[in-house]
Amino acid sequence: MSDDQIHQDNNQEEPTEKKGMSRRSFLGTTTLAGTAGVVATTMSAAMFSDLARSKTAEKMAMDTHVAPGELDEYYGFWSGGHSGEVRILGLPSMRELMRIPVFNHESATGWGQTNESKRVMGESAKYFNGDAHHPHMSMQDGRYDGKYVFINDKANTRVARIRCDIMKTDKMITLPNVQAIHGLRVQKVPYTKYVFCNSEYEIPLPNDGRDLNDPSKYFSMFSVIDAEKMEVVFQVVVDGNLDNTDADYDGRFAASTCYNSEQGTNLSEMISAERDHVVVFDIPALEKAVSAGDFKTIGDSKVPVVNGRKGSKYTRYIPVPKSPHGLNTSPDGEYFCANGKLSPTVSVISIKKLPDLFNDKIKPRDTIVAEPELGLGPLHTAFDGRGNAYTTVFIDSQVVKWDIKDAIKAYKGEKVNYIRQKLDVQYQPGHLHTTMGETRDADGKYLVCLCKFSKDRFLPTGPLHPENDQLIDISGDTMKLIHDGPAFAEPHDCMMVHRSKVKPLKIWKRDDPFFAETVALAKKDGITLESDSKVIRDGNKVRVYMISVAPNYGLNEFTVKKGDEVTVIVTNLDTVEDVTHGFCVINHGVSMEIGPQQTSSFTFTADKVGVQWFYCHWFCHALHMEMRGRMLVEA
Repeated sequence: MSDDQIHQDNNQEEPTEKKGMSRRSFLGTTTLAGTAGVVATTMSAAMFSDLARSKTAEKMAMDTHVAPGELDEYYGFWSGGHSGEVRILGLPSMRELMRIPVFNHESATGWGQTNESKRVMGESAKYFNGDAHHPHMSMQDGRYDGKYVFINDKANTRVARIRCDIMKTDKMITLPNVQAIHGLRVQKVPYTKYVFCNSEYEIPLPNDGRDLNDPSKYFSMFSVIDAEKMEVVFQVVVDGNLDNTDADYDGRFAASTCYNSEQGTNLSEMISAERDHVVVFDIPALEKAVSAGDFKTIGDSKVPVVNGRKGSKYTRYIPVPKSPHGLNTSPDGEYFCANGKLSPTVSVISIKKLPDLFNDKIKPRDTIVAEPELGLGPLHTAFDGRGNAYTTVFIDSQVVKWDIKDAIKAYKGEKVNYIRQKLDVQYQPGHLHTTMGETRDADGKYLVCLCKFSKDRFLPTGPLHPENDQLIDISGDTMKLIHDGPAFAEPHDCMMVHRSKVKPLKIWKRDDPFFAETVALAKKDGITLESDSKVIRDGNKVRVYMISVAPNYGLNEFTVKKGDEVTVIVTNLDTVEDVTHGFCVINHGVSMEIGPQQTSSFTFTADKVGVQWFYCHWFCHALHMEMRGRMLVEA
C-alpha cells in the first residue's frame, strides 16, 4: 500500500490507606476523573476489605452440585490466558474436565513436540508461550454448530482452530502485516464463513525498519480469516488501534471498539482526546472491493489490504466515550453494545440504523439509541434473551443488570430506572458470559463472571494468587452468586454451550486427517500400522513402528546408533474408550499421548549410548508399570 493511501494527517499519586475504608470506596475516590491526566494507584490491602465473604456457602454448594453419575448441562470453554491453552469446564459444577493445548508446549500429550502437533503449529512451534484470549464457536444461522472453536494468541499474533469432535487444535496461522491479535469473533449468519479479528497494536506498513519514529504512519488492521481454509482472505487498515469485535445476525456488519484513536505511543498521548470510536465494517462491500481489485498488498504478503480509514466507503466511525473496551451483540440482533471503560456508560448502537449511516442519511452519533450510566469501569456486556443486559464494572467490582428498552427510554428523556440490580463480585471483573448468550438461543440460566483478583477468597498460595471465576444464577428476577472457582494464569474469556450442541468422539477414527501424514509415511515405508511393529533404517534416520495394546508395546526393544535421528510411531489398537497409552523415553525429553485407535509420532536424537528405557506414562492397565521396553543405543 502506498504512503499516500495509508498516511493521512490525524488532526502518581500515592494511595492513602484508611482504617475501615472499603475496597470499593478506595477505588471510587481514585478512579480516572477525566482524560487530561492519570491517577496511578497502588493496589493495596485497602482495596480488598473483608466485605464479600460468602455467607451462603451451603446454598451455593447445593445449587452447583452435580451428583455422581450425572452430567453437567453445559460445556464451558475457557481461555487459558498466559498458559496458551483452552480449558473445558462443566457447568453448573464448574469442574475442570480437560485442557486443550493450543499455543503452548505441553508434556502430558506431547503438544508442540509430536510430529502431528508440529505440523499444526508450523513455524510458530518455535514459540513456547502464548496469550490465549477469546474462544468462540462456529455457528449456523446464529446458533452454535459444535464444529470448531477459534482462539487468538495476542502474544505471537496467531489464530488457532480447535476441532470439537476430538477437542484438539487442528489448524494454526500467524497473521501477516499486524501485531497482537486481540478481539476475535465469528461470522454468525448465514454460517461461520469468516473469523473476524483485530490487531491491537499499530505498526508501520510495511514494518521493515522504516518510519520507526513516526507514529503517524503506524496502523492497525481488521483481519478476515476463512474459517475452513484458515487463511487470511483480506485485511482492512483503520485509524487508531482496535480492541474487541463482534458481528451482527444478518451477515452484513461487524463492529470493533477502538481506543487510542490518537495513535499515541505512551499513556498521556493515548488518553488526550475526548472520544474514541467504534469502527463498523461492511463485509459484503469489502468482499466486492477485493473482487474488484480495490486493494494493495504490503511487503512480501499477498493478502489484499483494503483502505478502511476515515472517509472510506467500506467503514464508518461512530464516536463514543473515551477508551471503549468490549463490543457485544444482543441476541435479538438489534444492538451492538460498546462498553465505556473510562466512561461509566455503555453505548448502545442500533444495527438497523447502520444502512442509513453507510448511505450518509444520518450522522454517526444518530445510530446510538442509549447510553446508560452503570458504574465505574464498564468492560463487557452479556445478555439473557429476556431483554436484560449484564455489564461488568471493573472498578466498582460489580455486575450490573439493566433493561435495554428502559435504557433507550431514558436516553429519549423519560424518567425511568433501567438498572435492575447491582451484585458485588470479588474482585475487578473483566469478561462475563451467559449460557448460550452469544447466540439466538440465549437461555438466561447462568452467568459466569471472570474476576481478576481473589484476595481472601481461597487458601493463600504465595504471592501469586489465583483468579476467581464466579457462577451466578440469573434464571430469576434476582442475580444470585452460587459458586466461586479459582483459576490460574488469567483465563481472559469464556463461553458456555449447551451439551446438546457438542458431540465429541470417544474413540479416534483410523482415517482421521489429524495423523494422515504419518499414515502416508507408513504406507511409503510399506508398513501396515494396525499390525506391524518394525524398524526401518534410512541412513542415520530410523523409523520405529509399533502397535500398543494394554499392557504391551509391539516391540520390547529396538537398537539404534548414537546420533541417529529416531522417529517412533505408535498406533494404539485398543478399542475401549479411555484406554489412552503414552510413550516416554527416559532422559530424552520424549513424551506423547496415544488415544484409542490413534497414531502418534515423535522425532528425537538418540544422543546417549547404552540402555535407554521407554515406558507408558498414561495409566492403562493393572500391569501398567510393566508396559515398558528398551532402546539400545550403540556407540
